[in-house]
Amino acid sequence: MSSPEDRIKVLKEGIRAEPDDPVGYYVLGMEYAKLQRHLDAIDAFEKALRILPDYAAAYRELGKSLRDAGRTREAEEAWGQGVVVAQQRKDTQTLKEMLVLLKRLKQGTG
Repeated sequence: MSSPEDRIKVLKEGIRAEPDDPVGYYVLGMEYAKLQRHLDAIDAFEKALRILPDYAAAYRELGKSLRDAGRTREAEEAWGQGVVVAQQRKDTQTLKEMLVLLKRLKQGTG
């Protein structure tokens, strides 16, 4: 099995080949998040959203990385935007997840 650093290297190569593919940035952000490299994850998720502004899952993960970086107000904003996007796209699973994350954030439990 490859190391996270190896996966990141491969993902970056893929992004260089397909710079307009939001999924590449999303997956890169997920790898950074696993390593608790929150700022790198935030950057990757934001790039995914610049390419595809209605990518509900990217809002969910962006919010998690912002929360984990201690940027709770920005996390709340990202999830709030994500809720709107998920409602518009009828992405009920991602919508439910973000509503739970928002509730926990407001309660101070996560």
